[in-house]
Amino acid sequence: MDKMFDNPWFIKILALLLAVLLYSSVPRTGEKLTDVNVPGEQITETIKDIPVKVYYDTENLVVSGIPNTVDVTIKGPITHVQSAKALKNFEVYVDLTNAKIGKQKIKLKVRNLSDKLKATMKPSNVTVSVQEKITKEFRVEAEFNAGQIEDGYTAGQPVVEPNKVKITGAKSDIDRITYVKATLEGNGKLKSTISREAQIQVLDKELNKLNVVVEPQTVKVTIPIKTNSKTVPINIVKKGTAPDGVTIESIELDQAEAKITGSEEVLKGTESVRVEVDLSKITENTTLTLPVIISNGITKVNPQIVKATVVVKKDEQKVEQKVEQQDEQKTVSGIPLKIEGLGDNLTAEVNDPTSQTVDLQVNGPGESVTGLGPNDFTAFIDLTGLAEGTHDVKIQVKGPTDVEWTPDQSTAKITINNNA
Repeated sequence: MDKMFDNPWFIKILALLLAVLLYSSVPRTGEKLTDVNVPGEQITETIKDIPVKVYYDTENLVVSGIPNTVDVTIKGPITHVQSAKALKNFEVYVDLTNAKIGKQKIKLKVRNLSDKLKATMKPSNVTVSVQEKITKEFRVEAEFNAGQIEDGYTAGQPVVEPNKVKITGAKSDIDRITYVKATLEGNGKLKSTISREAQIQVLDKELNKLNVVVEPQTVKVTIPIKTNSKTVPINIVKKGTAPDGVTIESIELDQAEAKITGSEEVLKGTESVRVEVDLSKITENTTLTLPVIISNGITKVNPQIVKATVVVKKDEQKVEQKVEQQDEQKTVSGIPLKIEGLGDNLTAEVNDPTSQTVDLQVNGPGESVTGLGPNDFTAFIDLTGLAEGTHDVKIQVKGPTDVEWTPDQSTAKITINNNA
């Protein structure tokens, strides 16, 4: 040992070893002596409704089929999971920058998420449709509720400003466009021209709303509204013939004109309205209250009723002769009572009148009544729909139209039997 310690190289090597040992025993700067490397706890959390961003050529393409949001499940150390759930500082996206036109299956991706976390999405894949974006011009059709127009007024052709709009969207949607409407909303009756802003609606042939962009989104709709009435004369139409000895000298109305309302086309073809006076019932000076009669298509008339003053002149001799003729009466007896409308396999027996005949008291002009007999009248009972049993049935009579009659009894008692 003495020889070794006397050797200078031995002393140098020993000193170097001691220096290295001393250096290794000194703590490193910033390192805590208490730090211990222990694996962290792993958890799984689901974060709902994370927005999906889409990257594509927005100027030339339209993309559909991508959900607005997805649910993202993340797994990893508890602190990282909790931070990601609280901050939501990551992004779910679809990259279609190099996509081709047509349908294709695309995987949803996530970025800006800690590399210590694992993420899965629901759904993880979507089928998207990439289509060419086109812009086309369409004419706008105005639409309004015709029931809002006040009676007596009509709406003219609506004016739309601007009357054309540009619609941008996928080619398939543009090809489906059937209606481009500007619907005028509002309540209450309308009787003057109105102008309002109206929202544009783009619909297919089944009236489904299409997902397109309209420029402009609203247009100005003007509906011209005007009164739709006309003043026309009231004509007097004479019906029938005045009785003998009575001459109609004049008929005057308390109102000579009427105001009518209807469609423009109907008004163009209507030059007058009328009242009808039945001359056959006028025997002396009288004032009649008559309705104003309008033609089809006229919806309203004012006045609806007028008074007609009728002035007559009588020939007293002819009137007396007419009265004498009307006062004549005659009894027509023995008119056979016939049975009609009896069902199959049924028979009927007339119990009353037992004679199975009817007598009539006939009134009318002398020349008409004088020659009448049983053969000029038909008396019958209608048994249609009656079943077997006893019934009281109305007696009906047919005869000349210029006379009146009254049967000696109004009903017949009959018995129906079933012979089946």
